[in-house]
Amino acid sequence: MAKVNPRMVTLARESKGLTLSELGKILKFTPQAAWQLEQNYHNMNAEMLESLSKALHYPQSFFVQEGEGQPLPLSYRNKRGVIPTWVLSQIDAHVNIYRLNLEKLLSTLSYHEPEIPVLDVLKLGTPQECAKKLRKLWQIEKGPIENISEILEHNKIFLLSFPFDSDKVDGKCTIAGGKYPLIVTDKKLLGDRQRFTLAYHLGYIVMHWQTSPEFSRDLSHEANLFAAEFLMPEKDITTDLKDISFKQLGVLKKKWKASMISLLHRSEDLGLTTPNQKRYILEQFNQSGIKKREPLELDIPTENYKLVKDLITKYKTKQELNLKKLAGFFDLEQDDFLERYDFN
Repeated sequence: MAKVNPRMVTLARESKGLTLSELGKILKFTPQAAWQLEQNYHNMNAEMLESLSKALHYPQSFFVQEGEGQPLPLSYRNKRGVIPTWVLSQIDAHVNIYRLNLEKLLSTLSYHEPEIPVLDVLKLGTPQECAKKLRKLWQIEKGPIENISEILEHNKIFLLSFPFDSDKVDGKCTIAGGKYPLIVTDKKLLGDRQRFTLAYHLGYIVMHWQTSPEFSRDLSHEANLFAAEFLMPEKDITTDLKDISFKQLGVLKKKWKASMISLLHRSEDLGLTTPNQKRYILEQFNQSGIKKREPLELDIPTENYKLVKDLITKYKTKQELNLKKLAGFFDLEQDDFLERYDFN
């Protein structure tokens, strides 16, 4: 008999986008029996555990591991319209599985706690001032940031990507082990959106994680303001954005590695473009058919994340594990492990 952790059953089910009722039908359980699966620790015979494992495509060890799905207090980036609850639950489940994996990995390695700056908006005045302060603390040179993921990973912020089953959410961040920031982005993001998503969540981490902001504040707006200033500092970009034109936006996209539309918004926010000028340029977007998809030839390459993969490789080498055993360490099937961590 195996003692199954009901929290792991919930994580596995939600990660597959299933309701309890749907899982119950797959297992041929009564509604009451399916409900009981996620209520309390209970013993499960080998046959039942095998059925659960096959239904949700996780190894049996996944369901008996310690841990639970924690509420993820740090915001999503970006919500576009109303998102079904099951979509958000599915993303939360995947992020929680990554969090549990990371906590397990770090427990085996000598890894120093990161020193994440605490930048209080109320003390510094604005999110933009927080962004300026962080660039100074991290000694980031003026102008465009060449690779933001390298900067974040250098400062021990963990980054992972996974294909979300929705184009309405770009990323999610949480804290592993109470001290290790983790950002998970949608693997399908283009480079410019990926970069802004990382900067957005960085804003949450440094401004909101340890400052207990009041609920009345618009934290998402603050994170957007932080990201814009962090990636496109007013002092450095003002000259480029004066008298902006549709054609210039394409050139500046390559320089600043930001989308044409975000550069246009930045110009307006800095008072360099009037609402009428912005509307005129937006009309050119529509006429060119690039309102939703900017030209392929202007695509910004996606940045690769290395830190977690390097730590996994370190552990694999130290323990002399093959891929199957390495996946087993994380309580994952081998194909799931390979997909999650792009490992080979």
